[in-house]
Amino acid sequence: MKRKTLSLVALAAASMIALAGCAGSSDSADAGSTPEPAPTFAAGSTMEKLAEAGTITIGTKFDQPLFGLVGPDGSPVGFDVEIAKIIAAKLGISEDKIVWKESVSANREPFIQNGEVDIVVATYTINDKRKEVISFAGPYYMAGQSILVTADNDDIKSEDDLVGQPVCSVTGSTPAAKLAELGAEPLLTDTYTNCLEPLKSGAVVAVSTDNVILAGLAAQNEGQFKVVGKPFTEEPYGIGLALDDTEFRDWINDVLEESYEDGSYEKAWDDTAGTVLEFVEPPAVDRY
Repeated sequence: MKRKTLSLVALAAASMIALAGCAGSSDSADAGSTPEPAPTFAAGSTMEKLAEAGTITIGTKFDQPLFGLVGPDGSPVGFDVEIAKIIAAKLGISEDKIVWKESVSANREPFIQNGEVDIVVATYTINDKRKEVISFAGPYYMAGQSILVTADNDDIKSEDDLVGQPVCSVTGSTPAAKLAELGAEPLLTDTYTNCLEPLKSGAVVAVSTDNVILAGLAAQNEGQFKVVGKPFTEEPYGIGLALDDTEFRDWINDVLEESYEDGSYEKAWDDTAGTVLEFVEPPAVDRY
């Protein structure tokens, strides 16, 4: 009798499960799966405000192959873009709810200070001067300044060969400041792609900025240019955000560290910059 009672109970339970399954399966085979809970954040935090708004405005480059380049559909693609998407996803914000705003080197700090963007992910070197007016999460990548010349130029081999020479870079960038320090004659423009015509025409002998940016330009213009010499600076890329928003900065640092562990960082690299450059382990974040 006891066994019969247990069998009837088991049968009833199975029937209830089956009915529940039928009730939950409308149009999708996955409808019965449990969705991930929406993220929750401290009241009044930037994370809570962005999550509740369901959108985020992110500044990035639109002209830098491998890191931030506008694709055929008008949306930017690249490693920086993928890092930004990882952050947005952790806020519960889908890709189609991200507002991308073009950020050139000279306007990154003003965009953050004026609230025109929530964060900037744009080959953005962390330095003490910038940290006086904004905050940085990261670094998430370590680049280094290098040199781009025409494919037939065998005269320039290192930064020493730039002294007294006209070299193109970008206004407001750390590479531009380094060129002046070296004794080169910087020709400054707003984007690195605008440096390519002066390089082709001979108005400048080289373009100098971070090695990963130059590698992207060389790959995009195959056979026309080459990167020469070894990197002669360290450029730690960080994520810019509002000054003194320590809670948001710490949270982004947590997200970055999680991405290193769960493989999403390496996948972001492999899908973008990794098509040209070798993967290197990310640097430790600086929780200043």
